[in-house]
Amino acid sequence: MKVGLLVRVEAKPEYADEVEAMLRGAQELAEREEGTVTWFAFRETVTTFGVFDTFEDEQGRQAHLAGRIAAALGEAARTKLSAPPVIAPVDLLGSKVS
Repeated sequence: MKVGLLVRVEAKPEYADEVEAMLRGAQELAEREEGTVTWFAFRETVTTFGVFDTFEDEQGRQAHLAGRIAAALGEAARTKLSAPPVIAPVDLLGSKVS
């Protein structure tokens, strides 16, 4: 794994449960993506969520950004999020996988 994405998602309070359900459901989509090595969705606060995923190369990362999960986040941003998702590409410096 050489590259990743760190995404922060801030839901409107009245949609927090729906955003949580959307992220839980996105796991199945992530499992189907050939270029996605690892995918994690998490909750920080009642309304703040995040996603961290990793890829072997830039091609995998770009395929993910053009995929169904990114499209669903973009759609949710129109009504369920208080701001657009903050998507930060990252370069991985090390990892431990058991």
